[in-house]
Amino acid sequence: MTGKIKNSLATLLAVALLTATAGCGDRGKITDISQLNGKEFAVPTGTAADKLVLSRFPDARFKYFNSVLDACMAVKGGKADAAAYDEPILKNIAAKNTGMAVLPQMITRDSYGFAVRLEDKELKGAIDAVVGDLKSSGRYDEMVKRWLPDQGAPKPMPAMETGADGVFRFGTSAVTEPFSFVDGSQRIVGLDIEIASLVARKLNRKLETVNMDFGAMIPALVAKKVDMIGACITITEERAQKVLFSEPYYIGGIAALVKKQ
Repeated sequence: MTGKIKNSLATLLAVALLTATAGCGDRGKITDISQLNGKEFAVPTGTAADKLVLSRFPDARFKYFNSVLDACMAVKGGKADAAAYDEPILKNIAAKNTGMAVLPQMITRDSYGFAVRLEDKELKGAIDAVVGDLKSSGRYDEMVKRWLPDQGAPKPMPAMETGADGVFRFGTSAVTEPFSFVDGSQRIVGLDIEIASLVARKLNRKLETVNMDFGAMIPALVAKKVDMIGACITITEERAQKVLFSEPYYIGGIAALVKKQ
């Protein structure tokens, strides 16, 4: 093999390696949401995150992953420019994993609420009263800081006493940390569970948490299998035709998680 051929092969190999790694580790620093148009987003399969991103960034491209955590780790590994999903869930992941940050500007802005059956106006009133009392007393801010710390995992859920006059069934999907999730002791905990416990105590009823798939929550509520549902549920006009929402207790939406440079 001549020296010229060797040099040519070495050049071709170097070009091939650069091509293979392009867009994998060097995607440029992203610090502002305005930089995301035309970028590649990592999103969980089966969610509406891609459609919501397109409503703001029509030239966006997508890679799909089995979970939001997988999508975030893809961003950290340079396989996508940003991950798009619910802001509090992305904040929770970034707080527990180094090398990632959630942009302060939102892609879309949404309100999260609890839901009851359309005819349960009295129960809606009880939920609104509990959340209102928490916010006016300052306890709500303390709860949010505990469940959504800037760094590290959520703090342990405090002991919650509920009532004894019957059972209050709370339907949730325990895959929405920090709103509803299974902790190390296999208990279902989270911001939504803590608020549901306070609602049960106000009603003097014992809380029973019923875990299910996210898509099964509204049908279970309508079928009277549970009394109230909550798991980072976005309030929408379509859902409001089937259930009665509480007043919003958290303002969030779809956010973007990027790699720290």
